[in-house]
Amino acid sequence: MPAKIYTDKDADLRSISSKTLAVIGFGSQGHAHALNLKESGCNVIIGLYPKSKSRPVAEKLGFKVFDTDEAVRQADVIMLAVPDMKQAEVYEKDVQPNLTKGKCLLFSHGLCIHYNLIKPPADVDVIMVAPKGPGHVVRSQYQEGRGVPSLIAIQQDASKKAKKIALAWAKGIGGTRAGVLQTTFKEETETDLFGEQAVLCGGASALVIAGYETLVEAGYQPEMAYFECLHELKLIVDLMNESGIAGMRFSISETAKYGDVTRGPRVINAQTKKVMKTILKEIQSGKFTKEWVKEHQGGLKNYKKLMKAGEKHPIEKTGQRLRGMMPWISKKNLKGVQASYS
Repeated sequence: MPAKIYTDKDADLRSISSKTLAVIGFGSQGHAHALNLKESGCNVIIGLYPKSKSRPVAEKLGFKVFDTDEAVRQADVIMLAVPDMKQAEVYEKDVQPNLTKGKCLLFSHGLCIHYNLIKPPADVDVIMVAPKGPGHVVRSQYQEGRGVPSLIAIQQDASKKAKKIALAWAKGIGGTRAGVLQTTFKEETETDLFGEQAVLCGGASALVIAGYETLVEAGYQPEMAYFECLHELKLIVDLMNESGIAGMRFSISETAKYGDVTRGPRVINAQTKKVMKTILKEIQSGKFTKEWVKEHQGGLKNYKKLMKAGEKHPIEKTGQRLRGMMPWISKKNLKGVQASYS
């Protein structure tokens, strides 16, 4: 049976309109949620650490900004909009001591709750509202009168009103305009991590680089390899996004279709799926999260090494030069949209 899709008629902003909503952090998701809720008529305050560079930015946008601990004291609903690996520290220092009975703790990703990096008291609500898109898209779609499909989840329902609060928050950020699905912290966390690692980021990046290297090592020009293995990927993904895999196949040539259905399974095969299952087990068991926490606590040495190696790969230099020839491609500097507790 298909999952129920909640829309505007299923959510009532009055569930949060008389409450004080605190967004802790003003990065990618934080600023989008805060601005959208504010423009939906909600009372939103921002919690930041004392020397945050985002303080004047938030104040200029009309928000009252407080130190994190004070924002938690004043608020009824508190969104932890800080990176996963900083959430536990912020929670222990500033949130937990001020998290009194009846308050609601809100997340946009379930990692810290699902893997017990944060253990809230039983007398508070713990919910999730997770838009299926980055913060700048959550914001731009809201401004255009639309919304980004979102997920809600209820981990603790001390007030017996947690779902109403989650749906109201989703409505306030524009999610119910597109549709909202209910999930669990476990399901959202594990599927999100798997998608990032095996398909969307890790899988796609590795596939593109492997294809590029295969052509260059065979003597083809790097420019040709870039066009065929990276540039045209967007065309295919856009078709999938618009019409599904079958719709994409309808739009390409018979030659491309035949190559797709006969050669694709040779690249992504049973062995690949076996590795994917191993990755999923590492996520389900908590092994990945323990490794990531340890890496973060150790100063991100391996992480920084791998990131730097990726930035130095020849595909980046080739791509930068070729993108300069294509003025129709929007050159967005997304590094400027901070995703940190800033």
